[in-house]
Amino acid sequence: MNENPVSASSSRRAFFKKSGILVAGTTLAASLARTVHAAEDNTIKVALVGCGKRGTGAAVNALATKGPTRLVAMADAFAVRVNSSHGQLAKRFGDQMEVPDESRFVGLDAYRKAIDVVGPGGVVILATPPAFRPLHLEYAVEKGCHVFMEKSFAVDAPGARRVLAAGKIADEKNLKIVGGLMTRHCRPVIEAIRRIHDGEIGEIISASAYRMHGPAPYPTPRDGASELAHQIRNPNCYTWLFGSFMLDWLIHSLDVACWAKQAWPISAQGQGGRQVRKEPDQMFDHYAVEYTFPDGTLLMAQGRHMNGCYQARSVPVHGTRGSAILGENYQKTALYRGYLQTRDQVTWRYRGPALNAYQVEHDHLFHAIRHDEPCNETERSVNATIAGILGRMAAHSGQRVTWDEAAASNAELAPGLDQMTMDSDPPVKPDENGNYPIDIPGITKAY
Repeated sequence: MNENPVSASSSRRAFFKKSGILVAGTTLAASLARTVHAAEDNTIKVALVGCGKRGTGAAVNALATKGPTRLVAMADAFAVRVNSSHGQLAKRFGDQMEVPDESRFVGLDAYRKAIDVVGPGGVVILATPPAFRPLHLEYAVEKGCHVFMEKSFAVDAPGARRVLAAGKIADEKNLKIVGGLMTRHCRPVIEAIRRIHDGEIGEIISASAYRMHGPAPYPTPRDGASELAHQIRNPNCYTWLFGSFMLDWLIHSLDVACWAKQAWPISAQGQGGRQVRKEPDQMFDHYAVEYTFPDGTLLMAQGRHMNGCYQARSVPVHGTRGSAILGENYQKTALYRGYLQTRDQVTWRYRGPALNAYQVEHDHLFHAIRHDEPCNETERSVNATIAGILGRMAAHSGQRVTWDEAAASNAELAPGLDQMTMDSDPPVKPDENGNYPIDIPGITKAY
């Protein structure tokens, strides 16, 4: 693609300017009064908001950190998930559970009640569908809580700007926030990228981001549920709830590629669609998006969830003097002397222990709280989100979209989400045949 690239820093500044805020660095957090933290011998209270599989897993990680912790509140849109998660956690952490019936909250306003229970200085785990992440994060920060927020962090640019603003307030309050891009805490990838940044494969000239595997979840039977409840029970199937496969699943590989490059893209163009998926939902089952970095080099992102196809979850990176293979918690991380990534070309391979990156990210958060160290991953989490949104916009519209256009977009996937209750109508509805609206490249206005 021929274009006039601008600097990555100016692109980010444009986003922050349009967001109406400037994000403070970790030095600001370090210089503020140390008013919201837990001492080494204090118990840290934890609230779980979003009690599905990922939320329950995050609670396991939080309760397994060093130092005393106690789960004191749980919240979800559905009682069955609260009760199932509670039962699973109680089997392993019975002596760390203090969640009586009156502290198990159900409904779309349940997050407020759980956060109120945990109180200032506690930790809130946010693991609901990402559409709800901005308003949940805002309330947690307002109430003086530290946060672990699962990816993705928003589904549209207005939501991303809200998350960024909440992160700025968290800095001012000396609150700690970790985002669920766990590969940032994966030791093999950390070490490989350190070597890349030290110049071991030269200047990066291209990268790829792959997330290709079997089918993503299909909608479950309705079983008498309302339309809104049905969609919230199946968040991966509806764009307003999870932002697309491009954003919510491919985000890990996109983030790693941009981390290695030390830049965020300035534009993207690409394509996607539904080739084999016939279920009544909104998911594209394949994507191919070409991103352009400020220096003109390219990142090729491919996403696919189909049976019987080539599978890959990795980030190959090519430099002027060699190449690397990175990826989502990728234990086979290695550097190579050339571009043919075969065993005989390996110049470095990680040989250390295979630590669980999901656990390490929680260890990092709780250590920062107990030792009052700077810890706020909001800015880079939002940048990764904008990269995913940018790719979705390009693929769903069929247009070349710039970073600034994506970041400044006012297009909301779920207007009025803050006022939504379980009695509300969802933002999208099926037609008389039970089919949901599908974006059409060349016709859909995605930004």
